[in-house]
Amino acid sequence: MRDASKIRNVAIIAHIDHGKTTLIDSIFRATRTFRENARVEERVMDGLSLEKERGITIKAKHCSVDWNGYKINIVDTPGHADFSGEVERVLSMVDSVLLLVDANEGPMPQTRYVLMRALRLGLKPIVVVNKVDRPNATPASALDKTFDLFIELGASDEQCEFPVLYGSGLDGWMARDSSSGERRGMDELFEVIVSFVPPPKVNEGCPFLMQASTITWSDYLGRIACGRVTSGRLKRGDTIMVTHTRWTSHEQKDFEVVSQSEETCAHLFITEGLERREVDEAGAGEIIWFSGPDDITLGDTISDPCRTASPIPPLDIEEPTVSMFFLVNTGPFAGEDGSAVTLRQIKARLERETRIDPALRVEDIGRPDGVKVSGRGELHLGILIEEMRREGMEFCVSRPEVITQTGRGGELLEPMEELIIDVPEEYQGIVIQKIALRKGELLGMENGGTGTLRIAFRIPTRGLIGYRGEFLTDTRGLGILASRFTGYAPWAGEVVSRSRGSMVSMDSGVATSYSLENLQERGTLFINPGDRVYCGMIVGESSKTKDLPCNPAKRKQQTNHRSATKEATVVLDVPRQMTVESSLEWIEDDELVEITPKSVRIRKGILDPTSRKRAENRGIAAA
Repeated sequence: MRDASKIRNVAIIAHIDHGKTTLIDSIFRATRTFRENARVEERVMDGLSLEKERGITIKAKHCSVDWNGYKINIVDTPGHADFSGEVERVLSMVDSVLLLVDANEGPMPQTRYVLMRALRLGLKPIVVVNKVDRPNATPASALDKTFDLFIELGASDEQCEFPVLYGSGLDGWMARDSSSGERRGMDELFEVIVSFVPPPKVNEGCPFLMQASTITWSDYLGRIACGRVTSGRLKRGDTIMVTHTRWTSHEQKDFEVVSQSEETCAHLFITEGLERREVDEAGAGEIIWFSGPDDITLGDTISDPCRTASPIPPLDIEEPTVSMFFLVNTGPFAGEDGSAVTLRQIKARLERETRIDPALRVEDIGRPDGVKVSGRGELHLGILIEEMRREGMEFCVSRPEVITQTGRGGELLEPMEELIIDVPEEYQGIVIQKIALRKGELLGMENGGTGTLRIAFRIPTRGLIGYRGEFLTDTRGLGILASRFTGYAPWAGEVVSRSRGSMVSMDSGVATSYSLENLQERGTLFINPGDRVYCGMIVGESSKTKDLPCNPAKRKQQTNHRSATKEATVVLDVPRQMTVESSLEWIEDDELVEITPKSVRIRKGILDPTSRKRAENRGIAAA
């Protein structure tokens, strides 16, 4: 069992794409964590298939390295705002953070958020100016903006006296002096961590105590909890007390004990490199994993049964801002591509997810066909949908909508976001115009002298729903958009999102080239010839503002004067490929996205056109 004075616990926090996971790759290489002949993939910490496909970190990961007799536990955190709940829950396990800042971009919206959370916990960050070898990199300017951010967030004098490192996580070197021409590896980074990060505060003589900050699942061991041991030590086979708590007042910091139960620590692990190694005993200061309790959730206090002091307060996780309905698939093709699940199965799967995702909420509002699911944003919920889809489940989801609140004076409040856009100068007009239509307010504009503008807006969260795809089209894929939740403000008025209607199939069958050739002149198609369609399914986007009823399965009648191979000469445009995220952005309130393991279809909430028309006349939302 390692002495706590030889342990350092740090988290790496930053905006998305500022180089957190790549830096950890270089740390592994510098400490020779893997054998020299081992094949190690790039971004080795991003082990989930979705993370590798999208190039982003979704779940916080734990690893450790040994350097000169010190064990450095490192937590890699997501950089996307939709997964900020992952950041909030793991900061309670560490004693300092490495704040990565891109030498070109400087601090971005998520940089502000993660730094704010670290400062609130009293952590003293180490600033790492990364990617200093890139063209247009301005390390001095990035550092000045970072220091200004510390001041804006109310950092203490101690927190403002942060050490600074410059380097390249990709090339594997860090230095304290930006003008130094020597690029000698990562030793200076490790020296700063060991000298600046305090060892864990421990109470060796007190009973065992820790808080569950991470929950995972194993098919062999069941639920596995992870956290830092605050005091005492834990042995495999020990009896432990699991105390579940919940907030009664966030403002007053009041909480109550919901339940307590005595359990057994069946298996005990510590992290070495990327692997968990089973041990017989672990002491204060160490980050451990253990299994045994069947019912343990994030934020639970785990302690020695003889401990009589108050439990640790629950984790302080901000509330979701976006919600949607997860519904049973009632379409004609239900069960053909995967497993047509019942409402009970949907609830069970979502309940399992809430135990490991602190920012997710599931609410049963009495609908016989579905439940309301709330999260931090479209991407947050979109990743959950994709995971369920890959597990073989079929279901439908509604359009995302923002979660509103009521102010003290009875006024309606909605979530607001700070939006930062980097865009080439020639596209600034269309971007500002589109943001204004979505109730965005221009806060400032900065010209870096490289032909790219940085524009800051304040915009309602619902104004961003459905905009990201449109933004990429407007900027020819050259724009960069980042946002963060800033709080609630009075309702900003009606936001017009989609200006075009849907092409809605009136019949069921197989789409034909003959019919699609005519339809593509009236809009943009989502389907190919040979795709199966059903009545009420949306097959494309109309060029008009109203919905367009159509029959994509219509065939050209053959006669003696027409060749049976006539359709072979038809030339069709490539249809728009609708992913889960793009479908969620595109649909309107009366439409649903049908999710199956093989397909993503868009449909009307009410499939029958007559019933749909009656509902429209009554003013009832179909979804």
